[in-house]
Formats: sequence, C-alpha cells, structure tokens
Amino acid sequence: MTKVLAAVIPEPHAPVEVRELDEPELETDSALLRVELSEVCGTDVYLQQGRLEGVPYPLIPGHVSVGRLEKIRGRMLDVEGHPFREGERVTFLDVHRTCHACWHCLVARASTRCPHRKVYGITYGQRDGLSGGWAEKIYLKPGTRCIRLDAVEPETFMAGGCALPTALHAVERSGVRLGDIVLVLGSGPVGLSSVILARMSGALRTLCIGAPAPRLEAARDAGADATLDIEHHDEGRRLAWVLEHTAGRGADVTIEATGAPEAVVQAMRYTRDAGRVLIVGQYTDHGEVSFNPHLDLNRKHLDVRGCWGSDFSHFYRAAQIISDPARARPWSQLNLERFPLAHANEALAAVSTGRVIKALIDPQS
Repeated sequence: MTKVLAAVIPEPHAPVEVRELDEPELETDSALLRVELSEVCGTDVYLQQGRLEGVPYPLIPGHVSVGRLEKIRGRMLDVEGHPFREGERVTFLDVHRTCHACWHCLVARASTRCPHRKVYGITYGQRDGLSGGWAEKIYLKPGTRCIRLDAVEPETFMAGGCALPTALHAVERSGVRLGDIVLVLGSGPVGLSSVILARMSGALRTLCIGAPAPRLEAARDAGADATLDIEHHDEGRRLAWVLEHTAGRGADVTIEATGAPEAVVQAMRYTRDAGRVLIVGQYTDHGEVSFNPHLDLNRKHLDVRGCWGSDFSHFYRAAQIISDPARARPWSQLNLERFPLAHANEALAAVSTGRVIKALIDPQS
C-alpha cells in the first residue's frame, strides 16, 4: 500500500510529529489532492495549545491548502456544474458536511453555525484519514467543494489563505461605505486582508494598530494610511492617535482582528458615535473582559457585530479576487516563509511569536 507523510499533532501541548500513513482507497465522487502548499495560521497554534473544543486528536492540521488533483474516482463538479479533471490545480472549502437542512442553515442563513459542520484540519482527525493539508496528499471526501486556481500561482493564493475569506466576511458585515475611515486593530493576516479589502470596498482612509514592526510595515505596504505600534503606546495614547486621524470623532468602522479580549472594548472606544464595530478576532476563548455598557456602547449608539469564520460564498469570491492580478497585488507583495513537514514546529513558533507575516507548509520539500 502507498504511504503518505503527514505532520500530526498527537495531543494538546505535544510537539508535531511526522508520521507515515496509508494512502486511502477512494470512495465514489472523491479525489486525492497532491498538496503544493498549506497554511500555518493562528488557529493551528491554538490547536497545538489545546484551545479549541471538540478537536479529535491526533490531528493533521492545515485547513486551507492548494494542490493538484492526482486521482478522481467518479465525478467532482464545480459550482457551475463543470467536472474537475485530474491534474488541475485547485483549492477546496475547508468546511465540509454543512447540512443545508437545519434551522441555522435554512432560517438564520448562518451556515457557519450549523451543528453538523465539519472542518478539514480542525474537526476531522487522523482517524478520519488524510484530512489536513500538512501532508503530501489530502483525501477530498465526497461533497467537498473545490475551486479551480488555473490563473494564480500557489504562493499568491496562500498569501491570502484563510485570512482573505475571513476578512471578506468581516468587511462585508461591517458595512464599509464609500468615504469611510476604517480602523483595523491587529496586523496579522486577517488584519492585513481587512486593510486591503476595506480600501477595495471604498474606504477613504484605513488605519491600523498592531505589532510587531515588520507586520505594521506590511500593513502600510498593503494600503494602510497610518499605523501605530501597540508595543510602544499605552491605551490613552492609542485613543489620542485615533482621534488625531479622524477629526476628533473616532473611526467610522473599527474591525477587531487581534484575538485579545481587551481589544473588543478598545474597538468600541476608538469608534465614533453611531459608528460600526466588527469583532472577528475572537475565534477562540481568550477570557473575559469588562466594559461600561453606558459609556462604551449605548451612549455612543454603536452597531456592534460578531463575525465567525466564512462560508462558500466568501471563499469563492476570495478565490476570484486573488486570481485577478491587479486586485491580488497587495497580497502578492507579502513576505512568505516556507517550512517542510519536518520543521512544522518551527513554523508554529514563528506564527505564534509574530516573527513571520505568513508561514506555509511545503509537504513536497
């Protein structure tokens, strides 16, 4: 039987191990994808730290990947009904088995909250087969939604990675309007994509507060008009800086993309009266935070929204944007660092400390 190398998190707080696994027999209407690149994102750091619930360890991480279809059994169709062919470069929606039949899917129209939702590299474990991108190959189960990437290089697509559809969802829910001043809290991949997409959506100016310095430089390269390093300015100075850049009113829209609970309160305080606040950075439980409901929320007449993950529409539109050379340019300029499977622990450490803008796993190296 053919063997496949995969990087596996055995259990929470354990180092990643490279294991040799069996290549699976394909079911009808499934495929085997030879991975070219897979992402290392903050979620993978949290998986290694055991900060997500319901994770079936041992786990092959990597929920956003790109590669070529090596084998197809039966038929796999794109969203327009055209069949995929072996050898094509594709990516796939990491969310699998959303039921499209429950109350959340049909009534609330919030498929990201579907209780039957399964996710490659997160809620599918090693026992479910080759179901994460940190492997030489991924088993694409029947019903997996794939998207062709004929017009884009793997590195460019992965520069957006899972952050691009997540940020697209966030900017969409924030209601950015032509002429808005948008403040982004956080200069990681989601924050950087939020800066780019806010400008693309008509923002007059974008501001970014984050760290470390190389990520703020990347934010300026991506289109931020001004940046502030959170490591060198306290909250009072940060508020004063925002007011200086917004005629003393605060941002029209603030997007929190930090993962720090206190940033949620700061987002409300940095936003103008009757402005909009979008919370996208609280994907895992980082603890509680207090705020003054009168001063921070109600008197300011704020519209505050949460944003959880993304669905196929965001993923599809993200792939279309990144496939357009002109629109993809800000992402194509980001510095990427590749790591082989054997160096997956180094990749996790680099992302955890913010040493890199984006880390990628290259299973073929």
